[in-house]
Amino acid sequence: MPAGKEQPSGREYISGQELCSRFGVSRTAVWKVINQLKEEGYEIEAVQNKGYRLKASPDVIGEIELGSRLQTRGEGHWAGNSLIYYPSTGSTNIDAKRAAEDGAPEGTLVVTDCQNTGRGRRGRDWSSPQGCNLYFTLLLRPDCSPDQACMLTLVMALAVAEAVNELGLEAGIKWPNDIVLSGKKICGILTEMSAEPDYIHYVVIGCGINVNQEEFPSEISRTATSLRLEKGEKISRSALLVSVMDHFEEAYGAFRKTWDLTELLPSYHRFLLNKDARVRVLDPKGEFDGIARGINEKGELLVETEQNGIVNVYAGEVSVRGVYGYV
Repeated sequence: MPAGKEQPSGREYISGQELCSRFGVSRTAVWKVINQLKEEGYEIEAVQNKGYRLKASPDVIGEIELGSRLQTRGEGHWAGNSLIYYPSTGSTNIDAKRAAEDGAPEGTLVVTDCQNTGRGRRGRDWSSPQGCNLYFTLLLRPDCSPDQACMLTLVMALAVAEAVNELGLEAGIKWPNDIVLSGKKICGILTEMSAEPDYIHYVVIGCGINVNQEEFPSEISRTATSLRLEKGEKISRSALLVSVMDHFEEAYGAFRKTWDLTELLPSYHRFLLNKDARVRVLDPKGEFDGIARGINEKGELLVETEQNGIVNVYAGEVSVRGVYGYV
């Protein structure tokens, strides 16, 4: 059914003729959409001489559901206006890069219900089971230098943290881009780009958010959790995705004014779990401990040490841990 139209109530029957009139389509078109919705998991009851009734709207990630939510946000929104959906895929980042090479516009959003070869930071595997989590990649074409584009990972982390907090959960950011609840990770973000020394062809930002997963492999069960486990109820993945896109658009607009994090520092610091906490910097050149004092406009973590004062830590190959654990 075309987006932007008032949707019928799920508690009453609505006739096929009324649907035809309301959306300006044929009975055949209505029948096709109804069957497609059923295939995606919606429970729709059809009764002769009464019409159709929506009995249940499950947590589904599908082209119709996502397209409807993304396209009915009103004017001014651009992230996700071009949508590519796969029921299952190897990696949404790979799919987004392929779309970028084919000329896809900025704001193209690639979404899947299941990733087979998802990757995290530094090439780590990212567990991607089907039917419970959110996996997506956003394509950007920023007019800035490659060094500046590296900060977009932090911009997306801020957007995810804000969207999760709107659910009534107290999410935090473990620098640079891990989203954490109750000391455990719920989101991984991987940013990749195609660029020359002074020009960016495109940037893709991939996210994997643990939404409704209830069990985790033993090797990560102590460091990973999900929104459902923390909130105690099922979360709509499609609604969460739209919220993340809305927050990203706002944060990206602030980022573009200066092509750095100057305007976003107060918001990022509000979520930064490392701030004023003792951390251990795992640098290949040598580990050291200190107190994290926040980030600067370049997204570098400012670590105060006894020997060298403030040290600017760039993400790159460096990891930061709490002295006594993950955070």
